[in-house]
Amino acid sequence: MLKSSPSPHVAIVGAGPGGLASAMLLAREGIPVTIFEREPAVGGRTRTIHAPGGYKFDIGPTFFLYPRVLKDIFEACGERLEDHVELRRLDPQYHLVFEGGGSIRATYDLDRMEQEIARLAPADARNVRRFLDDNREKLEAFRPVLEQAFSSPADLFSPAMLAALPKLRPFSSVDGDLKRYFADPRVRLAFSFQTKYLGMSPFQCPSLFTILSFLEYEHGVFHPMGGCGAVSEAMANVARKMGVDIRLNTPVDRILYENGEAVGLVAAGERFAAGSVVVNGDFGHAMRHLVPEEMRPRWTNKKLDRAKISCSTFMLYLGIEGDVGDLAHHTILLSKEYERNIHEITNGIVPEEPSIYVHHAGVTDPSLAPKGHTSLYVLVPVPNLRCDIDWEREAPRYRRIALERLKVLGITDIESRIRYERVVTPRGWEDDFAVFEGATFNLAHNLTQMLYFRPNNRFGRNVYLVGGGTHPGSGLPVIYEGARITTRLLLEDRERRKIGNDSPEPVVAPLGEAAL
Repeated sequence: MLKSSPSPHVAIVGAGPGGLASAMLLAREGIPVTIFEREPAVGGRTRTIHAPGGYKFDIGPTFFLYPRVLKDIFEACGERLEDHVELRRLDPQYHLVFEGGGSIRATYDLDRMEQEIARLAPADARNVRRFLDDNREKLEAFRPVLEQAFSSPADLFSPAMLAALPKLRPFSSVDGDLKRYFADPRVRLAFSFQTKYLGMSPFQCPSLFTILSFLEYEHGVFHPMGGCGAVSEAMANVARKMGVDIRLNTPVDRILYENGEAVGLVAAGERFAAGSVVVNGDFGHAMRHLVPEEMRPRWTNKKLDRAKISCSTFMLYLGIEGDVGDLAHHTILLSKEYERNIHEITNGIVPEEPSIYVHHAGVTDPSLAPKGHTSLYVLVPVPNLRCDIDWEREAPRYRRIALERLKVLGITDIESRIRYERVVTPRGWEDDFAVFEGATFNLAHNLTQMLYFRPNNRFGRNVYLVGGGTHPGSGLPVIYEGARITTRLLLEDRERRKIGNDSPEPVVAPLGEAAL
């Protein structure tokens, strides 16, 4: 038996952004915290890999938005984010290339941005500031909702939620909402392609998420010098300084339960007692592997199989001898058949002329490749593994398609100059990175999987979730906010139960997952 009285320890499964942020906030309260991470480095998919030949690549996220939340977390721990990592604001933020004609070098300088848009659609340029003003109000109205927990259906009727509703237009899509401002579909794409950060279509994604592009123009798009993994390393360094025990190369086998409540976990074959367990793993994968089905009645295996999940991505990480011309830091090629591409991906068809995203961070950060060489990250949205695609057979063909698409951006001669290459398919995301069904952006953010209907931060007795699969959702700033929600709930529950005291109070069943 592991448990005679509640352990004062908190065990965190995974050293991704949410797990690291949670560890920092809990350690600030003097709580002993141990993180168990299966990989040899922190960060999860928000880490920078060092490849042979001196090339460095971010695995997943390649930029940083809205640093305010993480700055607040560092300050709460007596530190300053800027003392640990340099965030360099990009201008232009990215280069949008429309295969059907035209381009936009997106910038937070609104005079220049209006000029960029006026080259495509003069009438639309006049509405840029109105769009930003309206979304500033939308974010202010919705921020209290993003910061609150959703532990019971009653939370859907909280004062914050009711106050925000008039601004949200919940039954309109992002593209539909943008039609109020912009007539040219290319301009709408410039303010809506960001829904791909959620793995969703702008023609289906709820209109709330127009705030994504607003955040970029209002608060900036940043490059962490050294790669996004530098942010994860900075968080880990602060956590260790505060006494957090981070155990790398230590996969968690399962969470241990007694009488319906978690009492610890098994990691690398050894038992670890914990009064609280925070799960910072891909939601679908973690549930199937760590939590017995009877402990998740609202998220059974059948429910997971029916859940709406994001698309996947086909990835090329390329180390190239020489340069790639005047390619921008971030470049997005938007196919002339963008809407058809989205429809194909949603219906399990691999696009033959896909849109692609290319990350060339060496423009800003020469540390990511040896002198005279280039590190290139190429992302192509593709269907997830619920579609019947044999990626072992398909990968070589799709690699050729991706390289052909680079030629549209003027990169015509790299095949013979590739000195390092790694391909990650949807199957690789699941097998190598423990991503459920290869859905790289987690659960979809449709109305039936948001707020209370998303997996709750308090996920049963003594179990808590953090990461893109729980409220508030995906994206680094949102995940950091989720860590604040999760740790707040955990601390409230520990206070109620007096964990760590000599005379613990009886366990009170929390609301939410355990109450249903």
